[in-house]
Amino acid sequence: MSSGNNCQPQSLTKPALSEKEAMELVDRVFGLKVSGIRPLPSYDDQNFHVRVSRNKGVAEGADEYVLKITNSEDSQEPDLIEVQTQAMMFLSAEGFPSATPCLTKDGNIMSLEAGDTGPGNKKYMVRLLTYLPGMPVAKIATNAQILYEIGKLAASLDKALSEKFHHPSVKSLHRGQFIWNLANVPLLDQYIYALGQNKYREVVEQVIEQFKGKVIPKLSSFRACINHGDLNDHNILVDSSSASLENPQYRVSGILDFGDMSYGYYVFEVAIAIMYMMIESPDPLSVGGHVLAGFESVVPLTEEERGALFLLVSGRFSQSLVIAAHTALLYPGNKEYLMITAKTGWKHLMTMSEVGQEAVEKTWFETAAAYTSRAPA
Repeated sequence: MSSGNNCQPQSLTKPALSEKEAMELVDRVFGLKVSGIRPLPSYDDQNFHVRVSRNKGVAEGADEYVLKITNSEDSQEPDLIEVQTQAMMFLSAEGFPSATPCLTKDGNIMSLEAGDTGPGNKKYMVRLLTYLPGMPVAKIATNAQILYEIGKLAASLDKALSEKFHHPSVKSLHRGQFIWNLANVPLLDQYIYALGQNKYREVVEQVIEQFKGKVIPKLSSFRACINHGDLNDHNILVDSSSASLENPQYRVSGILDFGDMSYGYYVFEVAIAIMYMMIESPDPLSVGGHVLAGFESVVPLTEEERGALFLLVSGRFSQSLVIAAHTALLYPGNKEYLMITAKTGWKHLMTMSEVGQEAVEKTWFETAAAYTSRAPA
């Protein structure tokens, strides 16, 4: 979702290639002729949906791709991008609906390219990824069935990465001060000014202080793993697996954006998934139990992990809302996309704060417990 460790202004790091430049890039680097191109929304990279036309005699392949031009800051970490891309390839081979890269003309999975003609001669890492079908979860009315599936997916994905994925540069996923790692909620102190002085800031300050006192000391007791780190409602694609309009059944058809991958803990992933599934829900407090049940069908949480879940979800809300406000101040041209979560996020965080940990946990845990005696609805 966001670049690097230091929240540099997007105006200094985000690529700004024109459609014509992007088309020429695909031709020059990947040897493909673009027949159609359109920009896709993004946080701090630049993405294009690309259609290619194939000449007779050219090897078969996908006709639709996503051209991903990584921001200049993250482009300086090729080992990290390499690992993220190899993880996507690994997951695809394991049966997960993950994109895979189209190789460059030189047979590589990515290429460092000179960027736009602005100051600084910036270079951007470029990849061409297979386009995945489906619609974002944000566009559907979620039900218990898909929330359970998303929880199950989150656990299965982390488990596969942590137990089976091996790469020489995997250590680059130890990202220290990476602002989007849930362990780094205390780093929000330096960006909280962006909220001004109001009731929202007071709630976030409470979350940060409770996080420092109650979560940070317990991190060593949580089970470590590799996290996707950004299973939000725009990064999970679904399609309908039933014709019923009254009770649609969905399946996950795509997992997008591995840019926030890092070493973390299993409980981080379920907290992140719960928070983002709450965003569009008309009954947000009920969401957590269904996601948790799906997750625990693969990786049951320990008592310590369960005890941290409320603050971890609150912490992710705080991360998303504070960093979005901070980045929007620096890069107002992308404010609409940056503030997607804020439209309902503040309301949900305030509701969690008002209802309180005990009552929210009761709802989550009772819902999850009901799944042990029945199949997901």
